[in-house]
Amino acid sequence: MKFIVNPSRLGGAVPIPPSKSHTIRALVLGLLARGESVIRAPLVSSDTLSCLSMVEKFGARIKREDDRWRIHGTGGVLAFPDDVVDVGNSGTTLYIGLGIASLLDGITVFTGDRQIRSRPALGLLKSLNDLGGKGRSTRNNGRPPLVIEGPLRGGETVLEAVTSQYLTSLLIAAPLASGNSLIKVPLLYEAPYVSMTLRWLERLGIRYEGADDYSEFRIPGGQAYRPFDEYIPADFSSAAFFLTAAAVTGCELELSGLDFTDSQGDREAAIILEKMGAVLKIDKRSITIKGGQLRGGHFDLNAIPDALPALAVAACFARGETRLVNVPQARLKETDRIHVMARELSKMGGKAEELPDGLVIRGAPLRGTEVDGHGDHRIVMALAVAGLGASGSTAVSTAESAAVTFPNFLELMQSAGAAITLEKE
Repeated sequence: MKFIVNPSRLGGAVPIPPSKSHTIRALVLGLLARGESVIRAPLVSSDTLSCLSMVEKFGARIKREDDRWRIHGTGGVLAFPDDVVDVGNSGTTLYIGLGIASLLDGITVFTGDRQIRSRPALGLLKSLNDLGGKGRSTRNNGRPPLVIEGPLRGGETVLEAVTSQYLTSLLIAAPLASGNSLIKVPLLYEAPYVSMTLRWLERLGIRYEGADDYSEFRIPGGQAYRPFDEYIPADFSSAAFFLTAAAVTGCELELSGLDFTDSQGDREAAIILEKMGAVLKIDKRSITIKGGQLRGGHFDLNAIPDALPALAVAACFARGETRLVNVPQARLKETDRIHVMARELSKMGGKAEELPDGLVIRGAPLRGTEVDGHGDHRIVMALAVAGLGASGSTAVSTAESAAVTFPNFLELMQSAGAAITLEKE
């Protein structure tokens, strides 16, 4: 499928969907808790349904209702999956799932789609091995398919967290190990996602000692997760595309459901757009953004790699030069997002230069053309937003991949006035 996008004027209020990151953590922690947990207003998308399927394989019983999921957890006494665990396109599910599987006294095999089978996991496998598990790649390249064997006993490990999901996996699993764990973290990208994980652990009664800079964690083993009843807040990663759409078209949008006090790192994308010249109004449960003449700047995206595609689009519409830097992990996502965004924006007349850890973009008018979404949901949505401000018509391939995290992206864009349609390729 492909999006056909034409220049548009946007307006009105848009309800932003729930957070993928929170939904996946809630599913996993509901699996590990004792008794029934309730997830209210979960995100229903390809990624979260992949996680739901995984936790059912490990023994959770889930009842899906209209606006909530009820999970009867295992209390940490996990079932053995009766088949290979296929995480689809969900990297978060893969990495957290490896930690869960290490709690079992037996073998679990993980795989996923083509993109997942290119995702590196060697650093996490090494730490699981240090803590008493056994993890290996079937192709001896540190990438899925992966074989995990437990049980996790605890111990000491040094983890280079080139993705925060490595550390989140250990933080979730280590409290259920038989012994205590010491995790040293000399390198950490995407720290706000670790903050999110720690907030969940604290709410569910998990004890730990951690350095303020997240460079070290001491986690007692033999703990238990409490059940919970929690609402899932709206997703700032998804909101970034609507924030950018308003900014580049010079229009005003109200994005509802967003809580700026939440731990999601991608709320910083709104602040970056404000620094570039957009006007923000932040309320308790919404953000209103009005676009205008944007200007370039120098922005560190280490904590918010998922915002790189959208902000790269914004940079094309800004006066002068924009540098989006310190985000090398963007090359390790569903695609090499640094390379892909430079390539596809250049097709549209953008002036984008790759750096090892980011992009340099000089503002230049974009023109509609055929671009490749590379089956990456954030690339597809970012290029669709680029088409809203470009001259002429833009066609974005692999549009169906938006459903990985944002199933109603098209409908919400259309409701705001975007001239986007979906066509068969």
